[in-house]
Amino acid sequence: MINDIMALPTEVQYFFIFLIGAILGSFANVIIYRMPQDLSIVKPGSHCYQCKKPILWYDNIPIFTWFVLRGKCRNCGAKFSLRYPFVEFLTGLLFLLSFHFIGYKWFLLEVLIYQFGIVVCSFIDFDHMILPDEFTIGGTIIALLGAWLNPERQFLEALIGMIFGGGFLWFMAYAYYLISKNEGMGGGDIKLLAWIGALLGWKAIPFVIMVSAISGSMIGILIALKSKDGLKTAIPFGPYLAFSGVLYIFGGHEWAIQYFNLFLPGF
Repeated sequence: MINDIMALPTEVQYFFIFLIGAILGSFANVIIYRMPQDLSIVKPGSHCYQCKKPILWYDNIPIFTWFVLRGKCRNCGAKFSLRYPFVEFLTGLLFLLSFHFIGYKWFLLEVLIYQFGIVVCSFIDFDHMILPDEFTIGGTIIALLGAWLNPERQFLEALIGMIFGGGFLWFMAYAYYLISKNEGMGGGDIKLLAWIGALLGWKAIPFVIMVSAISGSMIGILIALKSKDGLKTAIPFGPYLAFSGVLYIFGGHEWAIQYFNLFLPGF
């Protein structure tokens, strides 16, 4: 079957991987909305939260039908957020880029699980300042299992990555608490970086920490300037960790390898 798929034109392969991502992005929207409210992500099916009527399949085509219906419910005219097609497009794009950079490898499956998970986690973190354990801990377990089963990866490197990633943020959070007596880094961020380390290995951690710190600080300052709380404004850090992990997959690992070759040859 894989050979049949590989025989298709490249454009067709890209389209189908994007479509799969967009469809899963539609499911991600359901999880993002329902999980923080402890609602079932299975029942009831997709429906308008205003008139409660089910959304028919032809009104539930990712991205496309939102624009056809101009972002409104066909039955009652209630507005649907632009976030819905954006999440679908983003997930599709991440799937497409992952396929482009990785190709047909078992590692691709692990990365696609990560891409789906970090889309869900990032938007939940934006909305509620939480990162669900179902994804962070579950993702870490899947990443370790993948490293154990996948001959392309090394289990020890994944295990060290999990310990290094989670341990580093735990130490920073603990040190901040001792100094300020206030909570700083959330436990969800620690678990997320442990997941990233388990998936990408310990060499990815310095890159992820540096990029997330820079991007989080820059955007955090902009948010603080517009907020009445100023620099005391709390911002979610999970999306920046997730974004940094994505950058590492899409070429950042080459920068990390050059760094280690320059300063730590042999590692």
